[in-house]
Amino acid sequence: MSDPLVVGAPVAELVQALTAAGQTVATAESLTAGLLAATVAGVPGASVVLRGGLIVYATDLKNHLACVDDDILRADGPVAASTAEQLAVGARQRCGADWGVGLTGVAGPDSQDGHPVGTVYLGLAGPSHSEVVRLKLHGDRWTIRIGAVHSAVRELLRCVTTN
Repeated sequence: MSDPLVVGAPVAELVQALTAAGQTVATAESLTAGLLAATVAGVPGASVVLRGGLIVYATDLKNHLACVDDDILRADGPVAASTAEQLAVGARQRCGADWGVGLTGVAGPDSQDGHPVGTVYLGLAGPSHSEVVRLKLHGDRWTIRIGAVHSAVRELLRCVTTN
């Protein structure tokens, strides 16, 4: 039986691209609570590229584990582009990886701090740059969380193959 988390996303291609580049990845995940790391781990050979991940569901852990600046969390909140970028940088630094991926957002059922359900910020931090992608996803909690993971896989693959 194939891993249901990898269906619909180019996860094997991501693991191959990271392996070919001799690079590694780490995650700092809020709304996905480790699903991105678990998805990458579902590919045989992932142990060569997956360094680890931080589950930072609680706001205080975004600071304590992923080193998101307290001022950013106070000013912008846990669901923000600046938070996602710092999550990615924190994952990269804390886990000693070439790439860090940060995910934060609102899976529902209710909006959070004025952000509607389906608002997701994806931070990517690599050897030469960092960027944030704002996603607007639709569906129930599971659909939004899996959509965030699949978007992260696609965007990281884009970054790895264009750098």
